Amino acid sequence: MTGGPLTLGTAGHIDHGKTALIRALTGVDTDRLPEERERGISIALGYAPLSTGTGRAISVVDVPGHERFVRTMVSGASGIDLFLMVVAADDGVMPQTVEHATVLRALGVATGLVAITKTDLADPRAAMEQARELLPDCAQVACSSRTGDGIDELRGALEQLVEQVPSRSADAGEPVLHIDRSFTLRGQGTIVTGTLWAGALTRGETLALLPAEELVRVRELHVHGQAKADAEAGQRVAVNLSGVRVRDVKRGDVLAAPGLLRETTTLDCALQLPDAEHNEQVHVHHGTRESPGRLAALGEDLWQVRLHRPIFAAEGDRLVIRRSSPPDTLGGGIVLDAHAERQGPRPDTLDRLRRRRDGIPEPAPVETTPARPEPAPAPRVREVDAAELAALSQSLVEAWLRPLTAAQLEASPDALAVLCERGEAVRLGGKLYIHARALAEARDRTVRILECDHEVTLSRLRDELDISRKSAQALLEHFDSTRVTHRMPDDRRVASVQLQRAQEPT
Repeated sequence: MTGGPLTLGTAGHIDHGKTALIRALTGVDTDRLPEERERGISIALGYAPLSTGTGRAISVVDVPGHERFVRTMVSGASGIDLFLMVVAADDGVMPQTVEHATVLRALGVATGLVAITKTDLADPRAAMEQARELLPDCAQVACSSRTGDGIDELRGALEQLVEQVPSRSADAGEPVLHIDRSFTLRGQGTIVTGTLWAGALTRGETLALLPAEELVRVRELHVHGQAKADAEAGQRVAVNLSGVRVRDVKRGDVLAAPGLLRETTTLDCALQLPDAEHNEQVHVHHGTRESPGRLAALGEDLWQVRLHRPIFAAEGDRLVIRRSSPPDTLGGGIVLDAHAERQGPRPDTLDRLRRRRDGIPEPAPVETTPARPEPAPAPRVREVDAAELAALSQSLVEAWLRPLTAAQLEASPDALAVLCERGEAVRLGGKLYIHARALAEARDRTVRILECDHEVTLSRLRDELDISRKSAQALLEHFDSTRVTHRMPDDRRVASVQLQRAQEPT
């Protein structure tokens, strides 16, 4: 029985014959740019349909192999279901062969086939042995795109392999499409392309374009040049959009069901990063988007990823982590909490993340029978140990500009109340606490932004203070309530009248 659609991604070192092999398999030259044809190397992502004897719809994404274009390769590999690793017989396994294999592992793409190409130039046995060490579970086929030797065997092996892979179209869910290209055609308007990660697209439906948060309508759908009324997860699609100009869409944007995704800069993850270090500067890839950021080690394979630019991730999504300098792929893994609070390796945090990683359900809350209301107790004098207060104050100092909850502080209500009464701590929004001196610094830096830019946004303050979006929101709401800032209808803050008057020269 024919399964749902799949996307096959190529991988391998430059000049090992990926594009020539796809041309031999599909009849399509995926190098469409003049520069690619002049230089003889792939620069951008290429696409082609692959026909199989079973009639199953296979989309091929051909990626560049040069080390300068690894970011493009990651973008193309994001969303694929299986891979075709290409290794030249006359070269064997090379640096980008290894890095591309690391990317595939990070993305959780475990099913694939190795094609040993250029067998007309060299004996393939040495390359096959090297490839077997790198990808021990993958079948291999020796072939030559120039002579045609082994191409039929490769096509047959691919047809057998795809029948083992379930399609994402079988999983219910809302549509998510990470855009890897946008362009316009005369009379058709804005067109975007990408691999449909989840759900289905239907002509005429309304989607959200992120991060602009604009509603757009699917005017037309195409799959490999064929007009379709709908498209399924696992397919390469071109979407003709109405309601947005092409200059307002770029690679890295996302089309999704309205309200499904929201931006995040702090994620708790299970990552395989054997050579990574705590607080290391990295580049994080998700979908077709990337952001610089830092890693915070939580323990075991649990890490917190703190980004400088937002992404639109959900629990269960995959990340690829690359080192900034020298550039190299460290590894990657799965998102456990897409909207985490900045925190360290606390026992309750680790227990929660281990459960999510291992698929263990959260413990059910204990149901209790409501007790009859009792008369309010008489006011009592708070008795708090001095050592507890000192530890609590020190914890707030260490957190500094990042407000913490009582649970994160492991503090009793009495201790927090006493610290606030002393003026050492300030409560923000009823749930978060910050040291008074840290709050004063945050206020001063906010005022400096207002003096320079005449306004401050949540994202601007978040980046300025290097804190989470939630923390920045709590600070801005506090500054609104204390009349440092005034909130505008579009969620910008400007200096309040009170602050303006205070800044006027006397």
